[in-house]
Amino acid sequence: MHEQSLMADLMRKINAIGEEKQAKRITGVKVKLGALSHISADHFREHFVQAAEGSCAEKAQLDVEVLTDLNDPHAQDIILDSIDLEE
Repeated sequence: MHEQSLMADLMRKINAIGEEKQAKRITGVKVKLGALSHISADHFREHFVQAAEGSCAEKAQLDVEVLTDLNDPHAQDIILDSIDLEE
C-alpha cells in the first residue's frame, strides 16, 4: 500500500532524528500534508498511530496541517515539519 511506504519512510526519518539527538522518546510530531498528497488528516493519523507502535514515537502528540496551495512545489508531499523530544 502507498500509505504504508509513506509511513515507513516518515518513521525512518523520525527514528533517525531521535537516535541522533539521543532522545528517550519523541513526544510530538508536526507534519504538513500537501494539497495533492491524497490522504486526509484523519486517515494519516490512523496510519501514524499504527506505524509508531513500539517505536520511540509511540503516543507522540501528532499535529497535522493540511496545506491548500495546489501550486506549491511540495503539494504532493508529506512534510516532516518538526519533532519534540524528551532527552
